[in-house]
Amino acid sequence: MNCKSSFLNFVGIWRSRSSFQYKIVSFCCFYVNSFLSLWKFGLRCEATRFYIDVNMKNTENNRIWLIGCVGLFVSSYSDVEAATEEHPNLLVVMADQFRGDALGFWGKEAVKTPNLDQFAEEAVVLTQAVSGYPVSSPARGMFLSGAYPHENGVLTNCQSVSAHQNVELRQDLTCWSDVLAQAGYATAYIGKWHLDKPYAPYVDCSNNKGEMAWNEWCPPERRHGFDYWVAYGTYDQHLRPLYWNKDSKRDEFYYVNQWGPEYEADLAIQYLDSIRSAGKPFALMVSMNPPHTGYELVPDRYKQEYASLNVDSIARSLPSLMQSDEKYIDLFKRSVADYYACITGVDEQFGRIIRALKENGQYDNTIVVFVSDHGDSMGMHNNIGKNIFYEEAMRVPFLISYGKQLTPRKDDQLLISLEDFCPTILSLMGFQQEIPATVQTRDLSEQIRGSREKMPSSQLYMFYGAVNETGKNLTTGARGVRTLQYTYAVRYKDGVITDEYLFDRKADPFELDNIAGKHPELIRQLRAELKQRMETVHDPAFTVLE
Repeated sequence: MNCKSSFLNFVGIWRSRSSFQYKIVSFCCFYVNSFLSLWKFGLRCEATRFYIDVNMKNTENNRIWLIGCVGLFVSSYSDVEAATEEHPNLLVVMADQFRGDALGFWGKEAVKTPNLDQFAEEAVVLTQAVSGYPVSSPARGMFLSGAYPHENGVLTNCQSVSAHQNVELRQDLTCWSDVLAQAGYATAYIGKWHLDKPYAPYVDCSNNKGEMAWNEWCPPERRHGFDYWVAYGTYDQHLRPLYWNKDSKRDEFYYVNQWGPEYEADLAIQYLDSIRSAGKPFALMVSMNPPHTGYELVPDRYKQEYASLNVDSIARSLPSLMQSDEKYIDLFKRSVADYYACITGVDEQFGRIIRALKENGQYDNTIVVFVSDHGDSMGMHNNIGKNIFYEEAMRVPFLISYGKQLTPRKDDQLLISLEDFCPTILSLMGFQQEIPATVQTRDLSEQIRGSREKMPSSQLYMFYGAVNETGKNLTTGARGVRTLQYTYAVRYKDGVITDEYLFDRKADPFELDNIAGKHPELIRQLRAELKQRMETVHDPAFTVLE
């Protein structure tokens, strides 16, 4: 029962011939309901009218009516109502280093993801989704802000070397989380953040003790609208992670003797339970670090799922791995079982959160997104990790559901990138007019709904290769475009192109044959598209292509 209905019910009972005891019970029910609806919008004026209109005949009635009207007034103190079809809740679960093909329902890798398999039946599965800058901090900065690295400040990973160039997410940018907070949403962030530059004296934790410091506290003024906060910068000890709470000072982090994603799912479920009666919509982002490296730091129950995995057979099935040096093949064989174990663990924790959302009656009124910041090469193409234009690094899972508002399907045509999330999600949530002016990426909300008009023709790839003590070195790095069929990329140093790549992924899905020297007209077309995209967003490296 909403607050207004509770109030009217109380009025009727109090004016009736009901017993005094029943009237007191009804008042208590109304009063509790008022406080459970503490932030509900829009009843201030009605409370005033009711107070004036009521015939208060004795002192006892006066006291009861006064308390009731005050409770009703307090319960309306907010700018938004609970989630509606126009302004739904938002739940984002982001994994780290989760390859786009590493989902059980694809049948491409020997990994078990029963919860994501089920979710895929209820979601739009964006099979062409990529991370345009496939490394942690830049991907996250673009995901939140919808601005490219030269605008949002995150040119490369946030660590002590890049800190010389103030590499961190700009505080003055408006992110999608800021927009929702300003609209009255309850906002929450749980898990990995990695958008602040470390500074001396460094936080006293293990990944800040080597040649490079990585982990850093995020002060409240830099949290971009997120109110509830249990997070850290970056820290790969998955079985004993560390966190800062909302009110923690920089030196007040704490360790948890629990696998990170499990602890974060516990917190997410507790948050969902606490917010369901708040009378306002919520936006919750849960950022899980696995399956990031530290693959072996995963509970044994998940490892047992892959105890008999034939890693030799899997390695032989990947031409992009078998053409690599032996050390990379060995790395893959040592890692893949634990990598899959991490994915199965993340899948289980995602499933727990979804079940809680459904049990609380919040699922149909919530946009749910599962995504990763980038993929994982794991030795393929002689590469460890990410930061490269090959499919295993760029392609990510991107699944989105919204009750009956989005028709579940697998969309293999929409060239969406991680950085398109900010304008797209704001439009899907009814805030298209509030998309920040600093957003440079694409609103693909209509395409997610099913429209095939104005479909993007390509996705950007970027990499800043020398952000260090010497400077930002903006003309050293790599750029590229990915179309439905081709991947085109250039590497350059000090403004001069050093390498050029072209792969026909339909004819060569493992990207083994660089055909850049064989198709000059296609190269000209793709280079022109890349240059146009770079000029449009004022990329400082666009002159490299002239």
